[in-house]
Amino acid sequence: MMNIDQALMDPAQVFDEPGDVLEEASLSREEKIKILRRWEFDAREREVAEEENMAGVQDSRLGDILAALNRLGATDENSHSPPTKQGGE
Repeated sequence: MMNIDQALMDPAQVFDEPGDVLEEASLSREEKIKILRRWEFDAREREVAEEENMAGVQDSRLGDILAALNRLGATDENSHSPPTKQGGE
């Protein structure tokens, strides 16, 4: 059985790719969105680190993550996120 707490803390350790989150039958839509949002946050953090010439993984999979969120109809739900350097005000 999948460990949802681990998936929420570090989705990339539990899933090989964002599409795998969509295929996980044991997760509710809301849980899938939470996991993908966490993965999105991590990917944006990585991009900022790379912008600032810090070492990091080059393949953030951000496009795949956003596509998965779009498939769940979660694209408009980002308005509740606090402002950050990655995408906020």
